[in-house]
Amino acid sequence: MGSRILLVEDEADLSLIVADTLIGQGYDVVTAIDGLDGLRKFRAQGADIVVADVMMPVMDGFSMAKEIRKLSPGVPLLFLTAKSTVEDVEKGFEIGADDYLKKPFELRELIVRIKALLRRYGHNGSADIKYTIGAYTFNITAQTLTFEGVETELSYFEAKILQHLAVNIGKTVDASELMIAVWQRDDQSNRNSLHGYIHKLRRALRHDPALSIVNQRGFGYMLTVRQ
Repeated sequence: MGSRILLVEDEADLSLIVADTLIGQGYDVVTAIDGLDGLRKFRAQGADIVVADVMMPVMDGFSMAKEIRKLSPGVPLLFLTAKSTVEDVEKGFEIGADDYLKKPFELRELIVRIKALLRRYGHNGSADIKYTIGAYTFNITAQTLTFEGVETELSYFEAKILQHLAVNIGKTVDASELMIAVWQRDDQSNRNSLHGYIHKLRRALRHDPALSIVNQRGFGYMLTVRQ
């Protein structure tokens, strides 16, 4: 599975065409019908890049982008817009837009711009990265855990957290370091989310009794494998 794209577009036909094209290019695409729906899905599933229309009902693209920037300041944002005034473009870049594409657009140009942003932010579409964790195989790229041939899908945030624990196996990873790596910020709401995702990961790893995620109270978490 390739990089995850959150596509936020209220024009149903356009959304379907763009999503199908991006899936055909190997991307994992999550769609949303307006800014509020997009914000909910970003909170629940995360994304490696957000592609969003500007003019949408319920919550417009700019308002959604402001909230996403609070959650994850580092995620790339590409706006799709029929508006092309200098003021609108300036507003988008002030919010933190990385790129603009004016409607109507060529799908090939959209793909080129998405690839450029993903390369800039370190998602280069290389081969799957896998770790052996006890009796599990953890595929970071596909966001899966495999145990005795049975594959379990992880959420975007679960995979990000497990990745940082796996590369530091046997070492305590500071909770603040985990939150900054996953959400780009350390605050109480993310601490609560981190605790919840750790609980889910413990459940996902429960089939191997030698594995455990230890809470080093006051410091962070450590993934351990008993010999």
